[in-house]
Amino acid sequence: MKIFLDSGDVEETKQAIALLGFLDGQTTNPTLIAKNPATAGKKFTKEEIFSFYRSIVEQISALIPNGSVSIEVYADKSTTADEMFKQGKEMFSWIPNAHIKYSITKAGLEAAQKSIAEGMKVNMTLCFTQEQAAAVYAATLGAKKGAVFISPFVGRLDDIGENGMDLVRNILEMYRQGDGPSPRRSGLRPRGGGHVEVLTASVRNLSHFLKAKSLGSDIITAPLKVLRQWAEQDFDINHELTDVGIERFSADWNNLIK
Repeated sequence: MKIFLDSGDVEETKQAIALLGFLDGQTTNPTLIAKNPATAGKKFTKEEIFSFYRSIVEQISALIPNGSVSIEVYADKSTTADEMFKQGKEMFSWIPNAHIKYSITKAGLEAAQKSIAEGMKVNMTLCFTQEQAAAVYAATLGAKKGAVFISPFVGRLDDIGENGMDLVRNILEMYRQGDGPSPRRSGLRPRGGGHVEVLTASVRNLSHFLKAKSLGSDIITAPLKVLRQWAEQDFDINHELTDVGIERFSADWNNLIK
């Protein structure tokens, strides 16, 4: 399992590395970039904001050169697949360890297909249904392991009264069925044989984080406050049967001694 930071702030990248001693990657998006302290109270031209975004991800990439940095294209309901792909191709050239984020729409899936064909890596974001996850899997068949992430949004589903973790569980189970006959034996591929990695996102609290971890999510991205809670948590490791067992083992050992 890999741990990512969900943030558009380079200072938080540094803090996460200092806190954990490692960081496997970082996810960014327009909202997180807008929350960066450097943007407070300012307005930018389109060229300026792209330049600022590039500067941020370049700094993040330098801090985690062996990790992944997700960069999200701008898209609204009218943005075409070609327009998304054009942005994505430019963004992919910014750093050597980029995953380009496309929303799971018809245009986003088309842009992802073009990107995979060009050897790019993608993170398919804003996943809220198992059907969307199936569409991502089908659209990116042939991609190498590690080239495709899918980001189910747990917290946002919880916000509308659904259980976001159920979606993560269902996607993991579906993907673990594999994508075809194994070359070594009949039947479906074993767990891990699929090409899409599940990146649990919209992680709001430590409970979300620990549940995603227990389900076996390939990647978890979380804000710094949640990563800090995880790193600093104090588990209650006391149990009556542990104490009884220690007493029994020590008594049996001492009975052997003259």
